[in-house]
This record gives sequence, C-alpha cells and structure tokens, in this order.
Amino acid sequence: MTGPAVAPVPFDARPLTERVDRAAVRAFAKELHKSGRARNGEGASLILLAVAVAFFAGMLLLDVTTGLPLNAGLFFLWLLTIALGIAAVGMFIFERRAAARRYRLDRFARANGMSYVPEAANTRLPGMIFGIGSNRRGLDVVRSEEPRAVEFGNYVYTTGGGKSRKSYRWGYVAVKLDVPLPHIVLDATGNNGLFGSNLPTTFQKDQRLSLEGDFDRFFSLYCPAGYEQDALYLFTPDVMARFIDNAAELDVEIVDDWLFFFTKRDASSTDPATWAWLFGAVGAVLDKLAQWERWRDDRLSTTATGHAAAGSMAATWLPFAAPAELLRPPPGVAAPGRRLATSFPWLATIGCVALALVWLAQLWLD
Repeated sequence: MTGPAVAPVPFDARPLTERVDRAAVRAFAKELHKSGRARNGEGASLILLAVAVAFFAGMLLLDVTTGLPLNAGLFFLWLLTIALGIAAVGMFIFERRAAARRYRLDRFARANGMSYVPEAANTRLPGMIFGIGSNRRGLDVVRSEEPRAVEFGNYVYTTGGGKSRKSYRWGYVAVKLDVPLPHIVLDATGNNGLFGSNLPTTFQKDQRLSLEGDFDRFFSLYCPAGYEQDALYLFTPDVMARFIDNAAELDVEIVDDWLFFFTKRDASSTDPATWAWLFGAVGAVLDKLAQWERWRDDRLSTTATGHAAAGSMAATWLPFAAPAELLRPPPGVAAPGRRLATSFPWLATIGCVALALVWLAQLWLD
C-alpha cells in the first residue's frame, strides 16, 4: 500500500544541463568505482593507452636501431599501434562523458527526491523484458520510494551466441501498484516496425480485446481469456483517454502488482524533455488509477466466501466477531489471469527468411 501523503517535490531538470565541476565529477566517479557501484572503465582505457605508448616506443626503437625499410609487416604494426592509441583515447573520452552523465543523474535524482543507481545486476522485476537472454543489467536507474515506488531506467541483455549474438536495449518505467491485477499488455501501434510489434514477446491473437472509441488506433490490448470484463472495468473511457494522450508511444504491461512503460529509447538520460515526458505520462496515468485499487478477482470469491461462512459460525462461540472484510475477496489474481498465453512470432520469422532468400538470390545472380 502507498504510504502517508508526502508533499510533492517540484520537477527540477537543472542538474541535467548545468555546468559541472570536473574535480567533483572525478571524485564522484572514484567513489562509485571504490564502492563497486560502477565499473572502472577509465582505468581500462588508461591501461590500453599505456599499451599503445609501449607499442609506439617499441616501433620507434626498432626503426632507429635496425633502419629496416617499411614493409607489409611493419606497416601492419604501425597501423595496430595507431589503432590502439585511437581506441584508448576514445575509451578515455567515453568514460569521462559517462562519469559526467552519472554525476548529473545523481544530482538530478537528489534534486527530485529520488536516488540513483549506476548499475543494477539481476533486476528482479516481472516485466516481459526482464527475463530474456543473458548479461542482463539495469543502467542509470533512478528510483523513488515515496509516495509510491517508481523506477526509471535503461535495461540491456543479449541473446544467442557467436555470430548470432545480439544485444538489446530498452528504456523502462516501473510503477508499484497497490493490488495485483490481471496480466494486460498494451502494444503501442505508433512504435511498431515493418513486421508488426516491436515487443520481445508475441501473444496469442485470441487474447486481443477491442475497446471503444479511438483506443484501438493507438494500442492493441491483450488480456487473458475470461478476463475481458475485468479489462473493461480497468480501462474505462477516462483511463483510456489518459493513455492515448500521454503514453501513445509507450508499450505498457500490467503484471502482478506492477505497471510498466517500455520504450526503445533511453528512459534515463540527461535529456530534460525525456524526463518531463515520462514524468507527465506516469503522473497522468496514476491520477486515474484509484479505481484499480478496488478491483477484486471474482474467481477467488469462492474461497473468501467459505472463510466468511466459517467465521460467521465461529462467532457463535468465539469471544469476538468475524472480521467484516472477509466477506470481500482478498487482493489477488487467480491463476488463469496471472500470465498471458504467448505464441511464436511466425510473421516476423517468415519475413526475415524471405529477406534472407532475396539477398542470397541477388548474390547468386551477381
């Protein structure tokens, strides 16, 4: 349940764009590395730079002492030395910028009553993107605990191996709800690709529910079979209007007692406009979700009614009355509504195979 009312902190995006003190950034990065909260990429770049300098010195010494003419072997060694130097400088600049970004996000989180975590391994959230692949990590996670647990972050994972290895990156917002709800997915049509949905999971089509008005133009809603009326109770016209107006470019998932917004762009960044957009989307939707707290799964009512009857009989000999709230089902979702049924993405697979065949045919003809 949500805690006591807490005075809202005014949105302050200044730490994202203000000039930062380089000494403060270096001290912050050193503290992160020392505490193990972030990897020391700058140290790796310095090691690589030292290797490049050693190569360069060795090549100069070889040239001075031997006077060998430039041949293919020496030319390759010089290219390798230059490439190592460029890579080291690039890594060093990247890490310096990453340190400044982390410093800005930490100050931004503090200014807005939140906390910052540079890296979060083994994120244990129930959303569809969090249980896929390997090397799963949350990056630049900004969290708030009051008045409701909300988390903004970026998430990366990899699938496959060898030449088929592929990396994925998502931005997400996770909002803790007060009660568990049926598994519902809103697949935004505005961010779909050539072969349809950009979501990592495909759901069986018979679970798609058409809603009134223009909602179907913006979202494809999926709910478990038998939970259509529950979805209609949750997505009343005013709630649908909020999603259309504020989250039409975000994919949405409701699972257990969590509400997720997913995007293929970074949700946690130094862009003030992105934060204003996501803060506005979350605030606008949550402002209409009070009725969701009253939802109960009637499929659990049989057990609850049995408990209530037992309580009524016990009241004839117990020295206290049966609790009145037992007459209402407890919060929860019956097993059929906890997860949507998934399916294999045949359309996308056939499309990829067709493109591969066209490419091979062109190679053959050439």
